[in-house]
Amino acid sequence: MRFNRYFLTVIFVALSIIVQAQQSDTLSLQKCLDIAIKNNLQVKQTGLTAESDRISFLQSKENLLPSISGNINRQLSQGRGINPATNGYVNQSLTSDNYGVSGSLTLFNGLSLQNAVKQTSLSYQAGKMDFQAAKDVVTINIITNYLSILDNQEILAQSRSQLAVAQENVDRSETLEKSGANKVASDLYDFKGQLAQNQVAVVNNQNALNASKLSLFQLMNMPYNPDAQFRSLNAQDLVGQYGVSPDQVYTTALEQLAAVKAATLKRESAEKAVKVEQGLLFPSLAVNSGLSTNYSSVAQNAGRPISYANQFKNNYGTYLSLGLNIPIFTNYFRRNNIAIAKINLQNYKNTEDNTKVQLRQNIEQAYYNMTASYNKYQALSQQVNAYTESFRISKIRLDAGVITSVDYIIAKNNLDAANLNLISARYDYFIYSKILDYYQGKLSL
Repeated sequence: MRFNRYFLTVIFVALSIIVQAQQSDTLSLQKCLDIAIKNNLQVKQTGLTAESDRISFLQSKENLLPSISGNINRQLSQGRGINPATNGYVNQSLTSDNYGVSGSLTLFNGLSLQNAVKQTSLSYQAGKMDFQAAKDVVTINIITNYLSILDNQEILAQSRSQLAVAQENVDRSETLEKSGANKVASDLYDFKGQLAQNQVAVVNNQNALNASKLSLFQLMNMPYNPDAQFRSLNAQDLVGQYGVSPDQVYTTALEQLAAVKAATLKRESAEKAVKVEQGLLFPSLAVNSGLSTNYSSVAQNAGRPISYANQFKNNYGTYLSLGLNIPIFTNYFRRNNIAIAKINLQNYKNTEDNTKVQLRQNIEQAYYNMTASYNKYQALSQQVNAYTESFRISKIRLDAGVITSVDYIIAKNNLDAANLNLISARYDYFIYSKILDYYQGKLSL
């Protein structure tokens, strides 16, 4: 009895491990997205760039604050030197200490500091948009690849079903051949040829499924797992018309798409960069102040050495200055920087314009492909219905010995091709509709 309990426990634990392993091999679309975004190197890189932009933005604001520094110096002198306490010459060994604190604040420099804050702020916002855009690209790639896997799974299932029908026909024809009941001598070989053709189709479709799985794992930056399973989506009912025109999609994309926002923000940041360089042509005004004290080992009062504490307390000195720096000639350094900043601005303008042009073209192409897929699906649905009825009749006529295997195989091939094309058209529609959703910033699972 005790052994039986132990044996049952082991079996239960083993089954639990197997079930958990099977569940861990099943990937949902959301899980694939989470893994891909976490592992994608481009997303990581843009995240680091955005963080660098954030630090630059903080530094530009902190540049408006005064700079404060302190200094401590100790000097050992031998022979003739200056006594810091009296500024007179002495000829002996002495030790002297100096302590000081100084500060500086830029009051005006052509508004370069203020424009630098605006420039780095826009650059930081652009960096965040680049980060989001990188995640968006990964998201749309994962969704389209995931749908491609589901498409290939359905096609493989359909081709296996076709293979099963072909095998039944061969088995039936072999039975009839043994009894001499085949209509023509070639019936059995026609069915065997059809079986071989279906076997090749299964192999090709399995390879296509494996290739789409491999592509998805590469997008997720994970080792390939050929045994992974994928949860199906509701990809059955086509909504028909998308509901908005390409122009409406484009208008929404200009406002919502992170890649477009990033291009615009970079152009605006480049405009501020020009103003930063232009501001440096103006005179700069700064205020400086400081506090210092000192100690000397030879300092005396009435012939008696002055203590360290008294010297530290009594030797304080302060200063306050207002300085104006006027750039007269700087080897054209400033003006060349302005010229380079303007060239960079033009590059960012071109990038922004090109982003919008490419966006419009991509939207129009995706919209056309989606509409074409939907129309193809509608036509194929009618074709499948017609070929289904034709195949049903052909099977009845074959069983009745009215037609040959060639006629039957033609009817079967017509139906098989229509079913496969219908599956592809349905998933093509969903893929392009998801792309249009992405352009509008409303991509959903």
